[in-house]
Amino acid sequence: MRHKKKGRKLGTDSSHTKAMRKSLVGALFTNDRIKTVEARAKEIRPDVDKIITWAKKGDLHSRRLAIAALGDKELVREVFEKVEQGMFGDRQGGYTRIMKLGNRKGDNAPMVIMELVSEPVGKKKKAKKDDAKAEKKAAPKKTAKKAAPKKEEAKVAEDVAEELSEDQAKMMEAEAEGAKPEDAKAEVAAEAEAKEAKEEAKENAKAEEEQKEEAEKAEEAAAKDAEAAAAEKEEKAK
Repeated sequence: MRHKKKGRKLGTDSSHTKAMRKSLVGALFTNDRIKTVEARAKEIRPDVDKIITWAKKGDLHSRRLAIAALGDKELVREVFEKVEQGMFGDRQGGYTRIMKLGNRKGDNAPMVIMELVSEPVGKKKKAKKDDAKAEKKAAPKKTAKKAAPKKEEAKVAEDVAEELSEDQAKMMEAEAEGAKPEDAKAEVAAEAEAKEAKEEAKENAKAEEEQKEEAEKAEEAAAKDAEAAAAEKEEKAK
């Protein structure tokens, strides 16, 4: 019965396991990354999180707890100094990352690389919030654009009715002057074709203007993305 004996066995007795966990945590804080077995990496993750949480508090009691857990005053001082300088300032947890490497030759044990995570985490959330706000602002505009075509259809219908009445009047005038109905129809058809050509030219011009606007928007978005990437690189370099 393993009452009050939580955690993985790791194939060793309790004293050996305790010493091994302490040495692995110290090696991780010293080198920022270690290569070990997956079970051992998962076992020391809570110890690493505790020490970083104590370093964030920064008081004397927390420092003494960290020294008792690591057994190295100089290493604890370095960790507390890094945290004071803002190493994990914007991160509320998840201070470690585990990357699998595959199984080890011989005993086929799963090997991993465990490292400390020091990248900032605030910008991605802000970007998502900004995108959501932009979508909400753009939504009313879409509804307005959908309502607009109905008005345009009504105007087109009125224009067509006016054009038909004008064509009929021209036909009547041509017949009164003594022209043949066929010639009058040909004149009316030619005028209609000329009007259609003008309307097509206007529509093509509008389409070209819309394409130019879309290209300008795409260039602006690309420039913003490039500026954001450059800012991220500068922050990482710092």
